[in-house]
Amino acid sequence: MFTATSQHRAMRSGTREGNHGQEGITAMAVVGVNAAGDTPVALSPIAPALASLPPGAPVTIMIHGYRFSPLRAATDPHAEIFSPRPRFGNARIISWPKRLGYSRGTPGLAIGFGWHASSTIWQAHAEAARAAVALARLVAELRGMGAGPVGVIGHSLGARVALQAMQHLAPGDLGRVILLSAAEFRDRAEAALATPCGRAAQILNVTSRENDLFDFLFERLIGGPMRVFGPAVGEGLSAPNAVTLQIDGAHHRAGLRALGFPTAAPTRLVCHWSGYMRPGLFPLYRAFLHRPDALPLHALRAPLPLDTAPRWSRLLARPMPGGAPA
Repeated sequence: MFTATSQHRAMRSGTREGNHGQEGITAMAVVGVNAAGDTPVALSPIAPALASLPPGAPVTIMIHGYRFSPLRAATDPHAEIFSPRPRFGNARIISWPKRLGYSRGTPGLAIGFGWHASSTIWQAHAEAARAAVALARLVAELRGMGAGPVGVIGHSLGARVALQAMQHLAPGDLGRVILLSAAEFRDRAEAALATPCGRAAQILNVTSRENDLFDFLFERLIGGPMRVFGPAVGEGLSAPNAVTLQIDGAHHRAGLRALGFPTAAPTRLVCHWSGYMRPGLFPLYRAFLHRPDALPLHALRAPLPLDTAPRWSRLLARPMPGGAPA
């Protein structure tokens, strides 16, 4: 079962109990779990929250990316993107569980998964592999307590955590997985999708040419000047159970609109957070995670282009009136 360490108990005293304590379970269906190395540490009891769910209610694990860490009050994701009531002070902080519907009485359970990503990019990249083991243990615990296939949404290096966890899990442990501007190499991601767990999951790979600079830096910093590990996931995934969505692409946006998910036009040349900041995307994510029967993968894939725009095409495009490229 989940364990608690003195370090994490001390850390909890600096966060708001209403966000992920017992009150949060009943009022908001949001709980917190942290990775202590490769061990999941629950910040409040999960079993009662899970036992209170109706059959088939969704269980979603949210995974933050680089720069967040539950071990530091200033970067604690449980007080920010994982909180139904995030603290103010950063324009990039919105409530993931609120946008996913868990603060509106939606039957289900949202779990904020914290891990130490507030270090150098090389340290955080390595730590993501250890956090993936903790995530796999968390999912196995949830499955052992009767949860159905678990949904996951992860941003940046959090997407790497989700992908790496697949090698430690059984088929059916993960249901649907959303990768937001994933900081992972395409070859490694496709290897994860080739595992028994990965083949049974369904993947929404959310990319944007706004993220090209971050993909470029990730490839050079982790893969070296020669890009020894190849391109990042932002170049797209080739797997029968994966759909790549380029959220700043006009044809991709038109496809989403045809499905009933209109999204805002891009307004920036460079942005690493548009996968969860762009207006209109969370209704799609809610449907993808909560209503898989109503939005099957083939129906999502059908109106979308088969490919994405080339890297740097956004920076090289002629600006639209107002300064943003088409």
